[in-house]
Order: sequence, then structure tokens, then C-alpha cells
Amino acid sequence: MTTPQKLPPEDLFLKPPVFTSLAEERRHRKERLAATMRIFGRLGYEEGLAGHVTVRDPETPDHYWVNPMGIPFAHMTVDNLVLVDGDGAIVQGRHQINLGAFNIHREIHQARPDAAAVVHTHSIHGRAFSALGRPLDPITQDACPFFEDHALFEDYTGIVLDGEDGRRIAKTLGPHKAVILRNHGLLTVGETVDAAAWWFVAMDRCCHAQLLAQAAGPLTLIPPEIARLTRQQIGNHLIAWNSFQPMYLQIAQSDPDLFGSGD
Repeated sequence: MTTPQKLPPEDLFLKPPVFTSLAEERRHRKERLAATMRIFGRLGYEEGLAGHVTVRDPETPDHYWVNPMGIPFAHMTVDNLVLVDGDGAIVQGRHQINLGAFNIHREIHQARPDAAAVVHTHSIHGRAFSALGRPLDPITQDACPFFEDHALFEDYTGIVLDGEDGRRIAKTLGPHKAVILRNHGLLTVGETVDAAAWWFVAMDRCCHAQLLAQAAGPLTLIPPEIARLTRQQIGNHLIAWNSFQPMYLQIAQSDPDLFGSGD
């Protein structure tokens, strides 16, 4: 009897697409951004004018596609997205943008060339946890991807009106995948929109889980060496990208209008 051969770990997962043109890659990034907004709308992450996702334009890396103000997350389409330059001026699009978002996201994109996408919303559990002024603990396997890979920004000074606050947030984020903004909420980054969006969803759920666990009694933490090993196993970009795919496929099938005109 033939013994089944084990596939190497890297062959167990789907791979992000490879593009033959910048136009193709741009379209892909915009579709994933619009889909992320739709998903976030279903998850209840929308809060008035707050909440924004940016992704670099592949041809002009200091220009960013972002969701506009005034369009509900649940109604976002590719056609609604706005392209802004490094100064926040609208290059393409018909709607205004959240300048507070731009002041944070621009500085993070500039400080992190590896971060194609930046995600921040005022999700309920992220906001609640941020008021504790502490990082997440490794209380479950799902929290381990953030062990020693997220930061705490402790200097809330109101709405971000200039680049200085954005630079301080970027400095605090450092090389990590996420930062908890005290009294504000969560922010995540990724090599793709998919990865950044998944890290945000996963982190918000970890905040929810820890709030529930803390309310029930003392926490039992995963030992640091095990949490660190688990992060190395499931805390990488490829895992995050794959984890987002079922969410993307579901919204793409249920909401085909998110793709807009196809231009």
C-alpha cells in the first residue's frame, strides 16, 4: 500500500495572485477594499464618519485609495473609492475624505513601506478594550498572533488634525501588525488589504473574548514560549490572507454590485 505523502506547509494554503499589469493589480486592490467595507458594515464597525481603510496605488505608491465619507459601508462600491495624493488632495473620485484618517494613514504608509494597507474603525469591542490602556493577553490560540506583535499608543490628544499625531502613532506601531490606540480603538496593517482586514477582525474578536473572560474571573495565560511559537505558526501574512478569503467570497457572491462599473 502506498503511503500518502505529506505536503509541505507552504503547499497547504492558497497564494495571493500575481498580476501581469499595474492596472490589473490596482483593480484587484480596489475590489478588496470595497469588499472589506461591505464586510465591516455587516460586522457593525461603522460609526458615523469614523472608519477608514487605505491601500497604496501600485503604480504611484505615495497615492492611496480610501473609502469616502458619506457612503455607508454596506453600500460601498469600487466606483465610490477615492484616490488621494501624499498631501491629501483628491486625485480621483467624487466625494470628500476623512482628513483625520488621512493624517494617520499617510504617516503609517510612509513609515512602513511593507504596509500596502492600513485599517482603522471604531468597533465596539476595540473601543471598549482600548479604554483599559493595556495590550492583549495570550488567553487563546487566536490571540497568539498578536503576542509581542502589537503596540499600545497611550497618548490620546483628541482628533488627529495634523501629521504630528500620525507620526507618533506610526512610531509606536513600529514593525508590528497592529496598535491599540488608547481611548480610541484598533489599527492594523498588512501586505495586502486582505491581511490588514483579517488582522482587524481577528483583533476585535480577541478584544471581545478578553473582555468576556476578564468579567468572568481571573485569566489563565498561555506561557510566553508557547504563545511565541503559536504566533510564528499562524501569525504571518499568508495565514491572514487565507483567513480572509471565505469572508471575501461570501460578500462577492451576495453583493455583486460592490464591483461597480468595472472601469
